[in-house]
Amino acid sequence: MNLINPEEQNENGLSPELGKEKPELTSEKVNDSLVNNETAEEKDSSDSPNEMSFNEVLLERDEFLNLLQSVKADFDNYKKQTKKRITETRTSARGEIVEKLLPVLDACDAAVAHGAEDVVAIRKSLIDSLENEGLKLVGTVLEKFDPSMHEAVSHEPGDEEEEEQVVSEVLRQGYFWEGKILRPAMVKVRG
Repeated sequence: MNLINPEEQNENGLSPELGKEKPELTSEKVNDSLVNNETAEEKDSSDSPNEMSFNEVLLERDEFLNLLQSVKADFDNYKKQTKKRITETRTSARGEIVEKLLPVLDACDAAVAHGAEDVVAIRKSLIDSLENEGLKLVGTVLEKFDPSMHEAVSHEPGDEEEEEQVVSEVLRQGYFWEGKILRPAMVKVRG
């Protein structure tokens, strides 16, 4: 805003620089302009994007709360799935190791069957340590035949009194690991 020196004004109230008449301010004009300015400020403040009503703030808060709860639930599910996958992977890896040891156990069984008494202690120690980790032996004499756990290699007739098929001889030991059959037992079935 350019301020005009009163000495520079000419007789008509014109500024020599601007050549325009200086408007006179009356009390009515001042009051009208103040009222107009206050109304404009009120409109600006209500239209301002920073100003929100209480209900809008509550709605936004609820929206953020719902979003937070959803993200938290997703993260909890992710943690559970990851933990489950890790457990399954460990169980599977341990099962693979035990499966690789099965030929060693078969060799021990064959040695014991041929009369090598020194191997009995080694076999027992190996079986005991694996049983502590979850290994179970499948296939014992006189147990009920189950095709999901036994592989019938031969069959012999049974007594008329026996209604069920039973294992009469175990030819190769079977193994169960963590609820899954690693290898079915090769058996001779009677009945």
